Order: sequence, then structure tokens, then C-alpha cells
Amino acid sequence: MSKLAFVFPGQGSQYVGMAKSMVDQFPKLDELLEKANHALSFDMRKLMFEGPESDLSLTANTQPAMLIASVICMTPFLDAGAKPDICAGLSLGEYTAHVLSGTFDFEDAVKLVRKRGQYMQKEVPEGVGGMAVAVGMSEEELKPCLEEASQYGQIYFSNFNCPGQITVSGEMKALQKYVEITEKKGSKKSLLLNVSAPFHSPMLVGAGEKMSMEFEKITLHDMKVPVISNADAKVINDNTNVKNLLIKQIYNPVLWQQSIETLIHEGYETFVEIGPGTTLKGLIKKINRNVMVYNISDVATLNQTLEALRI
Repeated sequence: MSKLAFVFPGQGSQYVGMAKSMVDQFPKLDELLEKANHALSFDMRKLMFEGPESDLSLTANTQPAMLIASVICMTPFLDAGAKPDICAGLSLGEYTAHVLSGTFDFEDAVKLVRKRGQYMQKEVPEGVGGMAVAVGMSEEELKPCLEEASQYGQIYFSNFNCPGQITVSGEMKALQKYVEITEKKGSKKSLLLNVSAPFHSPMLVGAGEKMSMEFEKITLHDMKVPVISNADAKVINDNTNVKNLLIKQIYNPVLWQQSIETLIHEGYETFVEIGPGTTLKGLIKKINRNVMVYNISDVATLNQTLEALRI
């Protein structure tokens, strides 16, 4: 088999009932939910499997729920004999990658992302900031649009997801102007995103500073699997700079396209998205049509992927 990369989704792919079929099929996975409940003093099982969706979609709840669901989906794959050569995660998903690598204990990671969600949500008052996207335009085409919109408030590039899908974060007036400008400049579709904070922008520097204090409370372990950093799209082989890179990730752009391009350059042709949804599968295929991308989000897709990879 060619070199295998595991990739983990971020916020936005959550849904009520995620990972439930895995726990039903493999009862021992319920131990992960018990550990999470104990770590957070909160019933994550009920939230993930029963909702309501409005509570699951709150950033402080979504982030631990997505990490837990992804680890649940990953565990039977590893138990079946899958061995990743490297891993990556989109935004929040980078924390899941570090759980796989062994950098963080599962319980510590759950606590970290709960705090991360709280700090990212609270740093900017609701209604003040948000995110937007102009589909089908390149970075070079968007730069003058961003500059023009910046006359109306703070606005920054925030996610480089794939060709033609670059998001921006900032103050609402600037974002609204950006949508107008990019529509006139020929975007396929420009819109405000359904998020309540300007994620991955300098407006969240304070959240990064608060997270640095949370990192002081946990122990980092030796990494068993390399991880690609969102902040610089480079391979991390040891934990020396992990904390700094994850703090930086909060208020710097997520370099997802560049991360996947790094992996492809390193010879990776097989990717498995592990966790709710298929967002990353779609993005990776837009970055390079020639690579193979599988996903594991439930028992059916687990079996399909095991069969396809002959594990």
C-alpha cells in the first residue's frame, strides 16, 4: 500500500447522532464517552446522540464533540490494523491528529478543545465579527477586494481550504462590503458564513493568550506519528513547538490547501478522512483529483474503507 495519511475534520461537520453506530457496534467505545464525561463533568453522550442540535452547534460544545466523535471513528480502524504514516486535521481537527500521534492524552485534549471553543467564542462579542467566502476566486484576485473592504473595518484571510475556496474573517461591516465587492468582481457565490466569531484572525489574539495558560496545565508526550501544522503547513516530528503552533493557529490563517500540497509533494496518494461528514474528502479532491480519498464516519464507511485498502 502507498503511504497513508489520516485527516480529521473541524467544526461545521457535526450532526446529532454522529458516531452512534460505531458505539452501538463496538460497545467498548463507550469507554471514550465515559472518559469525556468525566473530564468535562458534562454528558457528552446525550448531547452527541440526542442533541438538541442548537446546543451541539455551540462552539464550546461542538469542538469537544467533534474530537470525541473522530476518535471513536478512528479506534476500530486502528484496531483492524490500519497504520497511518502521517496525520493532519483542519483547525480543531489538528487536536485530534495529536491525540492519534500521542502528543495529548485523550482527556487532556477534550478539556483543551472545550476551553478553546469557549475562548474563541467569547473573545469577540456576538454580532461584532464573523466570516465570509467568495467562491471561485484566487488569492491574487481576492487581495484587492480584501484591501478595499478593510476601509470599513478589520478583515483578514482566514482559511485557505482549496482552489477557489478561501474564507475571510473580520468585523461585520467589512465582511458585508467584501461580499458586495467580490460579487461585482465575478465570484461564483459570495456570502456570510453561519458562524458567530471571526475565527483564525488577529481579532482572536486574546483567545490565543488564554489558551497558552491552558497548555501550561497539561503534559505533552513524545509524538508517535508526524502531524502537519495548520499554521505553517510543515511536518512536525516532535512536540517541541506544538503548543506555540496550536496557539498561533487560533489567530492565523488555516493553511489547509498548502498542508495537503505538502503531503502530496512528500509522496502521499492515499488519504482517509476520519470523523463526521465528508468535507475534507471534497476539499482534497479539489486540490488534486488524482489522489485516493476515503472516509470513515460510521460502521458502513469503516467496512468500505477497510475493504478498499485491504486491511
